[in-house]
Amino acid sequence: MTKANVYSHAAFDPHTAFHIQQKFTVSFDYPVIFTRDAFSPDNQGLAKLIDNLDEQPKILPVIDSEVDKCHPLLTEQIESYFDSIDIEVLPYIVIDGGEACKNDPQLTDTIYAAVEEHAIDRHSYILVIGGGAVVDAVGYAAATAHRGIRLIRMPSTVLGQNDAGVGVKNAINYHKRKNYLGTFVPPHAVVNDFSLLQTLSVRDKRAGIAEAIKVALIKDSHFFDELYQQRNALALFENSAMENMIIKGAKWHLNHIATNGDPFEYGSARPLDFGHWSAHKLEELSNSDLRHGEAVAIGIAMDSIYSHKAGHLAEQDMRKILDLLIELGFDLQHPALAKLNVEQALNEFKEHLGGRLCITLLSELGTGFEVNTIDSQMMCESIAYLTDYIT
Repeated sequence: MTKANVYSHAAFDPHTAFHIQQKFTVSFDYPVIFTRDAFSPDNQGLAKLIDNLDEQPKILPVIDSEVDKCHPLLTEQIESYFDSIDIEVLPYIVIDGGEACKNDPQLTDTIYAAVEEHAIDRHSYILVIGGGAVVDAVGYAAATAHRGIRLIRMPSTVLGQNDAGVGVKNAINYHKRKNYLGTFVPPHAVVNDFSLLQTLSVRDKRAGIAEAIKVALIKDSHFFDELYQQRNALALFENSAMENMIIKGAKWHLNHIATNGDPFEYGSARPLDFGHWSAHKLEELSNSDLRHGEAVAIGIAMDSIYSHKAGHLAEQDMRKILDLLIELGFDLQHPALAKLNVEQALNEFKEHLGGRLCITLLSELGTGFEVNTIDSQMMCESIAYLTDYIT
């Protein structure tokens, strides 16, 4: 039989659908370490994370400019630490911190250029040390270079250690849209070094507490009560209270990612985004003057008031939330709030979610639930209530 006859006998019927259903499961796991003085010669926690010494990996440190300024001996400590375990430390990169770095299109090019110049492969490491925005942006570059270079995150802010730095998301902003370009790629490891927090400004120490309050409100009433009871110690940033808040906040964020059934957010429900639909827009309207955590605190206040006005949350619980935020020192009356267009912010958040609005509200302290519609007029009334409550 000729080749032509083979083809004619095996002719494909255009009316018959041929279907292959591909299915496989990938398991992810990574350690989140809480420590002090990670680069001390006596601290082997970081060294143990490098599990492929036989492959002679390289490590590229990328450092937040504020961290570099506040810790002038850090780069020497990094080089000495990795030299002791025979890992090549590449010339470190310093980038500006804060939300501005996520708006800078040159940041990813800088990382990509270093990866190319130093022949960094998928068996080597990028070590990012910085605030949540820096960790986010460098994580995006690491996830997209070579389709993924091993990333070790070392968050240097409270918000980074209890929220942004421990999860699986990486992103940069695009055309003034927050987190418009991003990936879901877990890190190789996270190292939360409490000693990095000592040089933070008061605003940065406070801002991260908002994310712990958020997760307590939607997940754990006992944790919220603990935060409320420790509000004076937290307002003074006492080490024991702060470290307890960071560890428990991180545990709840990690628990949600592992157990909610949607770690890469294919669905529309985002309970961890409680208070965030407005926070994202407020950051933009403030031209990044608002820290993310500060904007989240305002968003928590708004949605807690709305939850009460809609008949879900008891007034005493709403007041307890507002009082906690105020006593911790959060400014819930930033000028950006007066510029907020509720309808526009909700529509942009709906697009961010994938086309279906899903907002988390509170039924009681420690219990969140999702709704698919928001009464814009009632939300505006909630903003007005917040202003009156503070004044």
